[in-house]
Amino acid sequence: MSNGYADLGNGKVYYEIEGKGETLVLIHAGFVDSGMWDGQWQALTRYWRVLRFDMRGFGKSDPSTGPVSRRHDLYRLLKELGIGNAHLLGCSIGGETAIDFTLEHPEMVLSLTVVSGIPGGFEMRGEPPSEILEMLQALEEGDLDRVNDLQVRLWVDGPFRQPEDVSQSVRQHAAEMNRTAVRNGTWAIADASPLNPPNPPAAVRLAEINIPVLIIAGSLDNPELLRAADFLADGINGAKKVIMPDSAHVPNMEKPEEFNKIVLDFLNRA
Repeated sequence: MSNGYADLGNGKVYYEIEGKGETLVLIHAGFVDSGMWDGQWQALTRYWRVLRFDMRGFGKSDPSTGPVSRRHDLYRLLKELGIGNAHLLGCSIGGETAIDFTLEHPEMVLSLTVVSGIPGGFEMRGEPPSEILEMLQALEEGDLDRVNDLQVRLWVDGPFRQPEDVSQSVRQHAAEMNRTAVRNGTWAIADASPLNPPNPPAAVRLAEINIPVLIIAGSLDNPELLRAADFLADGINGAKKVIMPDSAHVPNMEKPEEFNKIVLDFLNRA
């Protein structure tokens, strides 16, 4: 395995690469870091040259000092590492990033896998989860432990389970990763008002994607995330959709063996 830091000009990003063959890029969710792919690493690097990295503000990468463009950071990283094209697999904000990157640089993307992702411009319906409002209040009060706990409840547990219903090791791992992002204030600084969002947004451009696409969602995630999965599958010609049972926003962490099989089957066909 090779690892190091890539200087993107506005901060250094930590990355790891292992394996041979075509490149597969793993893009993590917005409350964890590249460690969310620990359960996939050995299975995927057996067949692919896999790159995973910590986005700015997460994990071992530099903190964000202002709004960022995640798709532009991904482009700079791939150019810095000399990667001309790759398969993309992103979760949550990582999935949104992968979609935006695919639309902006279609010649660089061999296939696209979106996990628990929402395309830019997709309008959520109904009231936001109660945890969102509680998190904003906890942020104002500087109660970072409370923010971290609410993030885990929102994304790992989901709206239909209590903490005791979920693997404690998964919850603990997510909380450890999220602690860095909470301490860095990453969401408020970097992602609440992202830099140069695509215009028009991805939600109205999905028909332009003409590569193999896999959409994955957890059955116990917020229903609006499942509606987003339907929206993506309906909007992208030939896209395959898989709903993983008994999991929420990070199904790869909860059910790694099942997730790995789904992804490997798709990539082998792609």
